[in-house]
Amino acid sequence: MRKEDKSTVIEQIAATVKQYAHFYLVDTTAMDATATSALRRECFKAGIKLMVVKNSLLHKALEGLEEDYSPLYGCMKGTTAVMFCDVANAPAKLIKDKAKDGIPALKAAYAEESFYIGADQLDTLVSIKSKHEVIAEIVALLQSPAKNVISALQSGGNTLHGVLKTLGERSEA
Repeated sequence: MRKEDKSTVIEQIAATVKQYAHFYLVDTTAMDATATSALRRECFKAGIKLMVVKNSLLHKALEGLEEDYSPLYGCMKGTTAVMFCDVANAPAKLIKDKAKDGIPALKAAYAEESFYIGADQLDTLVSIKSKHEVIAEIVALLQSPAKNVISALQSGGNTLHGVLKTLGERSEA
């Protein structure tokens, strides 16, 4: 590959890293063309961009960015595919669903501004909640006390109504 081509590829990788909030480094060494094609289709359906890269070019692209990605450099060995996404746990769920005998295997991930190194981090990554899930939980927590007060007032009102009705019936008799 010519030097001009390499610099173009490095710029493309760097632009893609900047575009997406999260990315995963995945080992696809033992995957044949059919399996890789199926993985690409699944990634597309899940809103994940899959890119197979040369480790040296990825390394140079990450070095050229403002963020310090040095914890990931040790994982760049063998065949590396990069999964870019906007939802932190989407690639982890896909890898967990599709991985047979550890293929594709997680090498490392950069998600929610943190580094996750090693395949043993997959379950941790799957459990990361998306921004929308966290907001939904906060709204539910904020609504809970208000709902409790309203239901207490309603049940108290029904009890008070029952007592008054009973007292009203007694005085008539």
